[in-house]
Formats: sequence, C-alpha cells, structure tokens
Amino acid sequence: MTCEPYTVTIRFYEELNDFLPREMKKKDMVVENIDRRSVKDLIESLGVPHVEIDLILVNGESVDFTYIIREGDRISVYPEFERLDISNVTRLRPVGLREPRFVLDVHLRKLARRLRMLGFDVDYQKDRDDPELAEISQREKRILLTRDRQLLMRRNVDRGFMVRNTDPEKQVIEVLERLDLWKKIEPFRRCTECNGLVKPFPAGSERFEKEKNRIPAGVLSWCDEYYICDWCGNIYWKGSHYDKMKTMIEKILQAAPPGMHND
Repeated sequence: MTCEPYTVTIRFYEELNDFLPREMKKKDMVVENIDRRSVKDLIESLGVPHVEIDLILVNGESVDFTYIIREGDRISVYPEFERLDISNVTRLRPVGLREPRFVLDVHLRKLARRLRMLGFDVDYQKDRDDPELAEISQREKRILLTRDRQLLMRRNVDRGFMVRNTDPEKQVIEVLERLDLWKKIEPFRRCTECNGLVKPFPAGSERFEKEKNRIPAGVLSWCDEYYICDWCGNIYWKGSHYDKMKTMIEKILQAAPPGMHND
C-alpha cells in the first residue's frame, strides 16, 4: 500500500539558518510531496546536520529524531543555546562533556594548534578520512570540529560542530563562544605539535643533563626555566616564540565576556 505524499511546515531557529539558502532562512517553509520518513531524515535532507540540533517541537510537543512525520505537521527546530524552559522536553544533544575533548578534520590544522595552545585536548592528524574521523569521535567521545556538513551527518557522529569562519583567529573565538569554554582555558598546558602534556623540565636534573645538547647554546647561556612534552619530548622555554603565543592568547581573551576566563 502506497502512502499519499505529505506536506509539512518547518522552521529553523538562530544559527541553524547558517545551513540554509537565503530564501529559506528565518521563515516558515512548506515542504510538499515528501514520503514517510523520520524527522531527522527530513531535517538533514534540508542540509542541517543533526549534531547542531538540541530540540525539535512538532505541533508544540517535543520529539526525538526517530519521530515519523505526519500530514500537516508543524515542526520547529532549535540549536543548543536557545533560551527556553525545556526542563520537561526531549533534549536531543548528548549531555555536555565535563572535560571537552576534540577531534578536528584535516582542514583545521591551525585551529588545532591554537586550541592546544589554550590547553585543550585536540586529536589532529593531517591524513585522516571522514569515516576515521567519525569513528574516533564516537569511540573516544570527542567533539568533531569540521567545515564539512556532510561529515556531521554521519550516523555515528553525535557530538560535533561546524566551524563557520575560515580565519583561524576567528575560528578559535567561535569555538570558545559556541561551546562556552572560556573558563576552561589553561594556556601552555599542551604541546602544540602532538597534544601531549607539558611539564617542568628542571635544569640540572639527570634527564636535563642528558638532553640539554638539544637546546641552543645561546639559550642555555641565559635561560634556566624549561618545559618538556611527556609524549614527543619537545623542549620549551620562554623565548621569542613564547612571547608571540602569549600575545596571541591575550588577543583571544579580549573577546571573552568580563570575568569569563581564568587569569
């Protein structure tokens, strides 16, 4: 038995409109001649990844992604930050992670380095394909950051965010704002190269004496404070590169709301 095609009305709110063509933004859309399908399939057929959505109302009632659309349904779709009283409705996004951890696609190398510089756990490699990124995100409960909406539509991705900006300086601020991470910033905690934790490397220690030949002689002549990555072994000190990163961090923190970051 063949079902008659359905007609529904759907509207997307706030930044979910970023995924829509201009003529569909911030307005009721009548979608005609659609077959029986889940509301998730309908939403993604319109170009909006499910991981960007926190709440769906159908005819005023909250539903989950498995809801099967019906003739005449009125569907409202909201992102996570919508300030509504939703204590008694079905939240669609996973519970926030206590310690945010990320995996980034191959096009976000500069963003990966900046997030690591701020102390965040960022898994990045330059040669991963989409299936591997999605699998890592699911297995390790990492938030997938990408500029590819099709990647976020993969079934096994349940934590993700499409980065809208193309400029790395703006990208890092975008992520901090959207995920409210200002108070979790811990600069210079991680190695920007490999994501390992950076620890004090005391001058004069047995290990330091074995490895100090890796440090330029000119630096050894004036510096007595060093740090080392516990994964890759990179050695760090507060030289000109540190000063440049510190300036970059200060610029990023200028975008934070007052009192919303650790000094």
